[in-house]
Amino acid sequence: MLYSIKEICSIIGAQCYGKHDTNVEWLLTDSRSLTFPESTLFFALKTKYGDGAAYIQQLYDRGVCNFVVSRLPEESDKVYPDCNFLVVDNPLHALQTLAEFHRKKFDLPVVAITGSNGKTVVKEWLAQILSAEYNVTRSPRSYNSQIGVPLSVWLLAPNSQVGIFEAGISQMGEMGKLQRIIQPSIGVITNIGDAHQKNFDSLEQKCIEKLSLFKDCKAIVYNEDNSLIRDCIRHQAFDATMLNWSLKDRNAFLFISDIQKDTATSFSFSTSNMKGQITIPFTDDASFENAAACLTAAVYMNVSIDTLQRRFSLLEPVAMRLEVKEGINSCTLINDSYNNDLNSLDIALDFMNRRQEHTDKTFTLILSDIYQSGMPEKELYEKVAQLVNSHNISRFIGVGETIGRNMSCFSIPTQHFADTESLIASGICHRFSNEVILIKGARAFGFDRITAIMEKKVHQTILEVNLSALVDNVNHYRHFLAPGTKMVCMVKASAYGAGSVEVARTLQDHRVDYLAVAVADEGVTLRKAGIHMGIIIMNPELTAFKEMFDNELEPEVYSFELLDALIEAARREGITNWPVHIKIDTGMHRLGFHPERDMDRLIDILSHQSAVKPRSIFSHFVGSDSASFDDFTAQQFALFDKARKKVQAAFPGKILCHICNSAAIGRFPQYHLDMVRLGLGLYGINPVDNSIIHNVCTLKSVILQLRDVPATDTVGYSRRGTLTRPSRIAAIPIGYADGLNRHLGRGKAYCLVNGHKASYVGNICMDVCMIDVTGIPCKVGDNVEIFGDNLPVTVLSDALDTIPYEILTSVSERIPRVYYQD
Repeated sequence: MLYSIKEICSIIGAQCYGKHDTNVEWLLTDSRSLTFPESTLFFALKTKYGDGAAYIQQLYDRGVCNFVVSRLPEESDKVYPDCNFLVVDNPLHALQTLAEFHRKKFDLPVVAITGSNGKTVVKEWLAQILSAEYNVTRSPRSYNSQIGVPLSVWLLAPNSQVGIFEAGISQMGEMGKLQRIIQPSIGVITNIGDAHQKNFDSLEQKCIEKLSLFKDCKAIVYNEDNSLIRDCIRHQAFDATMLNWSLKDRNAFLFISDIQKDTATSFSFSTSNMKGQITIPFTDDASFENAAACLTAAVYMNVSIDTLQRRFSLLEPVAMRLEVKEGINSCTLINDSYNNDLNSLDIALDFMNRRQEHTDKTFTLILSDIYQSGMPEKELYEKVAQLVNSHNISRFIGVGETIGRNMSCFSIPTQHFADTESLIASGICHRFSNEVILIKGARAFGFDRITAIMEKKVHQTILEVNLSALVDNVNHYRHFLAPGTKMVCMVKASAYGAGSVEVARTLQDHRVDYLAVAVADEGVTLRKAGIHMGIIIMNPELTAFKEMFDNELEPEVYSFELLDALIEAARREGITNWPVHIKIDTGMHRLGFHPERDMDRLIDILSHQSAVKPRSIFSHFVGSDSASFDDFTAQQFALFDKARKKVQAAFPGKILCHICNSAAIGRFPQYHLDMVRLGLGLYGINPVDNSIIHNVCTLKSVILQLRDVPATDTVGYSRRGTLTRPSRIAAIPIGYADGLNRHLGRGKAYCLVNGHKASYVGNICMDVCMIDVTGIPCKVGDNVEIFGDNLPVTVLSDALDTIPYEILTSVSERIPRVYYQD
């Protein structure tokens, strides 16, 4: 829908500077995600991480002329003569007010989903179930925040018949704002867990805050068997129909019984006017609970039993993520081959477009028909063509009947195939070369077959790296920082095993201040990949100075020998004021200058040369994660504080000071100084409280073979795998050459198969190991989690009496890294 600038000014109560009453169709809060500049309204949000007003000039240069700001840019009438500036007190509040007004234009069922986990799955599954009969508008991916919800609700259009939106909160007082924007008629609460618990006094308080989303709902879906949710709902005295589902209470709105699990889950259900049996193609408990919530809502919305049975049996895994994989012929694959609509296409193209500055590869899009858009066919593909043009795609490949009828919409080189089989049969998959290829299709087209052909043939064992979780962890630690405090992120040792290039790209995209690696070669790799931000070399070698100069890498300096050699090398190259980072040894006794004995000499040397210039001075806490070392931590800081002040006093320019590592960021805000260093916490490991950040890396394998072994036999080399009962043994393709420590064998540790613990049996081999899956429902090809979201890496490190760093950095280079973004 289009709104004029005049209308929007009235809606949000803005004072308008500019006289160009243009129409707005798109709302933008992230300057990197611009698609249609001429019809975009940019909200210059001010957050702890930055001020959107800093990107006005950049957006103006790209064609944006409409801005919501909290202050008018200087000389705006001269610098931006053709722009409209809508000045308000709070741009975020203005965004929410505009979305709230937009929502009121629609009289339709709107489902709001909240809870600690499962929101996105329930939203996507409910959309799958309802989309056969309704045109469903839903939140893109996990857009459930104070910013994401208004952007989601803005997607409601005249052809929308049902809205499904998820809502997430992290503190008290947030849900009321989301309720006014979504204005739901049906509420669904999934569960209540520990996520974001630090900002709530109790689980009950958090549950009540989440339930405030439903204050005007006509119906509320919840699990009657969850006593916390049940009691909180009863105490709120909602004027709504209670759509409770239960395995225990036959008087519940929907009663579930006769649950059977094998390779799928089947169960019977009954309501006051319907009964039947449902099968879902999943066996885990979380999927069952999510399906039960969807079933309850769908029954209330009068979906027929035949449709329910058919749709639930065909439920698809929710792949709300973009995967980045290495392809054949020097290609990079971005796989989004599980769903396809206009909004998710825009997000995927934006994700792809952000890689252009990092590569000389051309950009190709493979796209299937878009189903159930609710738009006229011609109009739909004209929109697709606009998206393609605005994201600098070089080649377009369309697959499907309707897209074939509309290939004339596209002005770039195109190819068309009637179906996926025709595309594969053409041999085109083997002819791509040096391209970034976005593979985007509805699940019915089976584009995963295209990805499988084009993917560089790799190990069946993979390390999944969740880039969204990585960003969440950065933002978690940013919350502790005062405005202006900088952050260094550690990406040494291939980003703790995650892969330094993709991690660095993500961190650069989210504007961290510095990266740090161990050796110059790691920094050169990042520069070649297009990383242009500051990079610190923590362990510079005397032979690598030329590489550092050529690639603008900033060395740590920890000794006089290194300092003298660096100054001499810089002089030979004619270099002046090369930034260096001075390391002070306050107690680690690994590397660094003495905080007292060495300071005068250090200052004297630095003062009498111009080749290098101190950019920062820093030290390293020994035990900031343990309260037992707090006195020593204070002692370290006192030594560092004295040394850094002495150095700073000797030089006129600002020298950044930093000493806090991941644990100290949360525990010692008084020691933050100018900058902090985020290492292990970036990757989801916090020795103090691991529940407050997100796991980033998941090591997964698959079952290669299953066999039944009698109790009298043994398993593996040297007959070390003895059995106490007849056992079902699975072989999985991971061994000590992949980084699975041999000492985890013979029952010392376990992995997870379909959520069940499966112990390692016998000695772990070089390329394969065996696990005991007796009594676990599983089959060849099922996934096995070595460590990850459900099996913390600390379980393995504890079993080996080591630290998580060792487990993460031990994952072999032959294990492919698969990157995804939620």
